[in-house]
Amino acid sequence: MSQSQHQPLIQTLHLSLHYGKKTAFCNVNLPINAGCITALVGPSGCGKTSFLSCLNRMTDLIPRCRVSGSIRFDSLEILDSQINTIALRRRIGMIFQKPNPFPFSIWKNLAFPLQEHGIKEPEEIELLIETTLQDVGLWDEVKDRLKTSALTLSGGQKQRLCIARALVLQPEVLLLDEPCSALDPISSGVVEDLIASLRENYTVVIVTHNLAQAKRIADYTALFWVKEGVGRLIEYGCVEQIFEAPQQALTAAYVNGSRG
Repeated sequence: MSQSQHQPLIQTLHLSLHYGKKTAFCNVNLPINAGCITALVGPSGCGKTSFLSCLNRMTDLIPRCRVSGSIRFDSLEILDSQINTIALRRRIGMIFQKPNPFPFSIWKNLAFPLQEHGIKEPEEIELLIETTLQDVGLWDEVKDRLKTSALTLSGGQKQRLCIARALVLQPEVLLLDEPCSALDPISSGVVEDLIASLRENYTVVIVTHNLAQAKRIADYTALFWVKEGVGRLIEYGCVEQIFEAPQQALTAAYVNGSRG
């Protein structure tokens, strides 16, 4: 499928987020295309992570946080007050900057979310755990120590386990907030390659400060920036356009390293 044929799975319209009286970002209109990797780039404090958190209503957990506008996901309005956020977060999983495995065994890190979502059949649980660990390249590394603590894993292994914990629920969308920034270069490369491979089966949105990483793995890129103290979407387009033929002077300055 050519990039012109990609269709939005998620579309934000006039999306704004406020923490109390402070506006994190405002009036963001951004498509998230199905089966693609969309990278959100820009300097610290411009609203990238806040935007990401809106997409599966993690913002609900933040005191005095108010979101306005619209987020369409298939036929759903994500911001509808009647929406089941637990079911939503099963469909739209999230991976955080610092690997955060549960203080359980490797096996229980994956079995626990399955059981919480009503999957009780032992054979089904075992199959899903093995398949998902294979999908993230961990099975051969941990198959002989599944009952040992996940906290004994290396940083890169922990992050891949956290990705597996999201994938075991078979989501449609994966949100990643700087998933490689806490890792050493070798582990970062392994996780980056894993993320690149996910586009075959998932829609991925990744926040990254690493422009080279965005250029390597993204299909689409969105540049956020702070203007007059508020995060704003400056430019969005396919990765080639953003890095090779940006439409905005600020985008050109940022990708060329002279701003940001």
